[in-house]
Amino acid sequence: MSVTVAGAPVSFGVFELTPEGAETVAADALGEVLQETGYAGVDLGPVGYLGRGAELRRRLERFGLALSGGWIQLPFSDDEAFAASLPELREALAVFAEGAETGPARLPLPTLADDGSVARRASPGRGAEADPLTADAAQRLYANVDRAARIVRDAGFEPTFHHHAGTFVESPDEVDAFIAHTDVGLTLDTGHLLIAGGDPVDAVRRWGGRINHLHLKDVDLARLREILAVGGGMPEVWSGGSFVAFGRGDVDLAGVMDLVHGGGYDGWVVVEQDVLNGPDIAIGAFRAERADDQRVNREALRAWA
Repeated sequence: MSVTVAGAPVSFGVFELTPEGAETVAADALGEVLQETGYAGVDLGPVGYLGRGAELRRRLERFGLALSGGWIQLPFSDDEAFAASLPELREALAVFAEGAETGPARLPLPTLADDGSVARRASPGRGAEADPLTADAAQRLYANVDRAARIVRDAGFEPTFHHHAGTFVESPDEVDAFIAHTDVGLTLDTGHLLIAGGDPVDAVRRWGGRINHLHLKDVDLARLREILAVGGGMPEVWSGGSFVAFGRGDVDLAGVMDLVHGGGYDGWVVVEQDVLNGPDIAIGAFRAERADDQRVNREALRAWA
């Protein structure tokens, strides 16, 4: 097995849903934490957060990091909306090209994900009940994923697809169907699979041949169930403390990594501990908490990386 461990802005409360007006951890402060705690890569985060062009490359070089990938959310089941979103895909690919210009040993994987729906995002883990995907919409989704994958490959990168709570590829059955109808590699996200009722260890056995990217997170299942039981959606899951440092939740990290190791996985392992900080956060204390958690997370992977 050959893996490279990356961190992610989402572990520091920086992603597309960060509340407007909330103070965030600066890109350089994030880079310092990842460098000090032994990470070799970083996920892109929101386009522009790490900079563009020369600024992006200087920041990556300064902290000894390479781009591991980055979230590209597209409305795959809606042909018209998908076509309108393609400039966003191409802009993200341009940033990947800028970050990879110095020729890193391991290229980033543009991480495609479905946009889901309002109903699905409000009912994580219950998407098939809240907003069933029709057969026609499913065929549109698979066809548009294939179109996006061609664009990614034409840009010189290999795509990966992220199953995700609140989207139309959420449950194990939906992942099975996705794999059967596309040729795109799969990002296995241990946390989002648990939300959707899956078992991450079984997922490696089931989909190992298609997994080309790993997003590892731990989940406090008791806390998650409390949030879902009162009707919480994905914003409440992110802000409610469901995702915890390795060893403090219920994901069988050793079981996942032993199978990954035994299968000869060669790629990125991105540590994600999704948190959604509020507008009144004390940013210094928040940064320190995030640094402590990322140190714990990195040390938990030492046996394999």
